[in-house]
Amino acid sequence: MQRQNNSNQTNDDAIDDSVRWRILVVLLSAISMSLISVSIVNVALPAIQEGLGASQSDLQWVLSGYALTFGVVLVAAGRAGDIMGRGGIFIIGVAVFTAASIASGFAPNATWLNVARFIQGVGSGLLNPQGVGMIQQYFRGGERGRAFGYFGSAVGVSVGVGPVLGGLLIGMGGVDLGWRLTFLVNVPIGIATLIMAFAWFPKPLFRHEPHGALSVSHRVLHMLRALDPVGAVLLGLAVFAILFPFMESRASALNWLWLPVGVALVAAWVRWERHYARSGRSPMVDLTIFSTQSFTNGTLIMTLYFMGMTSIWVLVALYMQQGVGKTALQAGAVSIPAAFISALAANWAGKRVMKYGRKVVIGGLCCALAGLALCIMVILLHDRGYLSVWWLVPSLVLVGLAQGAVISPNQTLTLAEVPLAYAGSSGAVMQTGQRIGTSVGIAIITAAVFALLNVTSWTVAVASGFGLIGLVIGLALMVAVKDQRDRGRFQQ
Repeated sequence: MQRQNNSNQTNDDAIDDSVRWRILVVLLSAISMSLISVSIVNVALPAIQEGLGASQSDLQWVLSGYALTFGVVLVAAGRAGDIMGRGGIFIIGVAVFTAASIASGFAPNATWLNVARFIQGVGSGLLNPQGVGMIQQYFRGGERGRAFGYFGSAVGVSVGVGPVLGGLLIGMGGVDLGWRLTFLVNVPIGIATLIMAFAWFPKPLFRHEPHGALSVSHRVLHMLRALDPVGAVLLGLAVFAILFPFMESRASALNWLWLPVGVALVAAWVRWERHYARSGRSPMVDLTIFSTQSFTNGTLIMTLYFMGMTSIWVLVALYMQQGVGKTALQAGAVSIPAAFISALAANWAGKRVMKYGRKVVIGGLCCALAGLALCIMVILLHDRGYLSVWWLVPSLVLVGLAQGAVISPNQTLTLAEVPLAYAGSSGAVMQTGQRIGTSVGIAIITAAVFALLNVTSWTVAVASGFGLIGLVIGLALMVAVKDQRDRGRFQQ
């Protein structure tokens, strides 16, 4: 494995700086496209229901189906990129995502749309870990921090622009055409990304390992062993079993039986990966990376952060529309300043993360707690008639500042000591933690808010939801402080 790392190091250092930054432009184009597609759909759901006559279950799977397949394929796709070539897998992912966007935009019924969304999730799962892996591969030191900073800026802008863009497209296109445009808007971006990738990515796009005089069948067998198909299936099933009950929790209490099945599958996957490594082969995930405290702590921070913070935007959207009576466009507009502050903060933090380390993340988490406290205060004072609900905008700016200071810097620090040969799969493990954290957090926090709505007002329910989010962010802050102390002891 060390020999492979050294080889990659040499090849990557031979690439001109201009080429590295062009590669980053391609990566950010695709990742922005996939993120806009997530946030834009939230606004389009009522139009999809009216245009296709979709049921509530259909609408739930428009969101859940994408998230489910995305989470299931992440780690396997990251490992495939590590072995076969990240550039080639990235291009396949963009092509699948773009084709699925076309299929979604022309869907004649809800079933067609949900199948297309499943495929779109696969495409996103293929391309996203390659983006993280290629930043690891082509950037070093301070440049890597800057690259992840631009990555974070793209995340902030994409998430903020999505709802507003969706509102505008639906307003322009009307009930039936408008929601279709929210999917078709991906197509020109996807095509442009593919053209740039073919033009700018280093060749060859796929890695060709020397196998001497091996036959084609033996080469295929060698590749399958390297990809660890049993490990891929076990982990994919485990992620599915863990995510499914949180996505279908309201359908039947029996769905919670999937959760212990998922835990058992994780245990089986760990045993298999250890066995695979002992047999002298390369496992899907090198489990020794979890002995690296920076990776383990960073992954836990990211999981807890997404478990809490992603629910903020769900609660804000519900409160603005159902609690206060604002339109979807107005609800989306609340997040715009926060999104752009997030982009600026990510860029700023990316340039300084190598100097200040986990302190940047700690500062961001403190900003998140301050933003949550201000949001609770605004909601309570608005209920008494002392403040306009639009005071949420500056309060959420602190949340945007937190996003920029936490997500990208934490990625940089978490992956800093990971071997390059496992950059894609390790980054995908961290992203899988994000997916699980997001699904679990949204399910639990929204369930608590709706339970409170049965006995109290929107004001009390949403303020309590923000309080729960604060507890989760507080746990993430404790892990970050612990990691900072561990680093201090190690340096002494």
